[in-house]
Amino acid sequence: MRVLVNNAGASGVVVDEARLRALNIDPETWRIRREELRNELNDIETLNEEKLEAILKRFLHDLKEHRLEAGGWSLMLPTYSISKATLNAYTRVLAKRYPNMLINCVHPGYVNTDLNWHTGPMTVEEGARGPVKCALLPNGGPTGYYFDQTEVAGF
Repeated sequence: MRVLVNNAGASGVVVDEARLRALNIDPETWRIRREELRNELNDIETLNEEKLEAILKRFLHDLKEHRLEAGGWSLMLPTYSISKATLNAYTRVLAKRYPNMLINCVHPGYVNTDLNWHTGPMTVEEGARGPVKCALLPNGGPTGYYFDQTEVAGF
């Protein structure tokens, strides 16, 4: 059995606004704010490694020049957010390139771990449901999708 699981975390494109508001965090600070950039990351028909690399180079340039806000990038943990957004996009590129493999993004949920100082409401076992479900998908199952826990969600 071969398994490829991308723990999607925060996508940067889709934001769970209710959960962030519950933590008194403005959801807009997590989202990639420039619509054309979100559209580039979501355009699976033309998306490829070169375009992803160009997006990352633009991000690095804006980061070095202190122009994240002007560039429309996420302002909350910007390097983490763009890394997750581009990793999620790359997952779709790979799924398109290898149609006989099931390659998906999995966000396990806000799991109680050392990384978040044990503030997550979900147990590790609850968080494992999505990755395990994706690992056990049958041949011909969904590929190139983003799973929020165990359900297909939008990027």
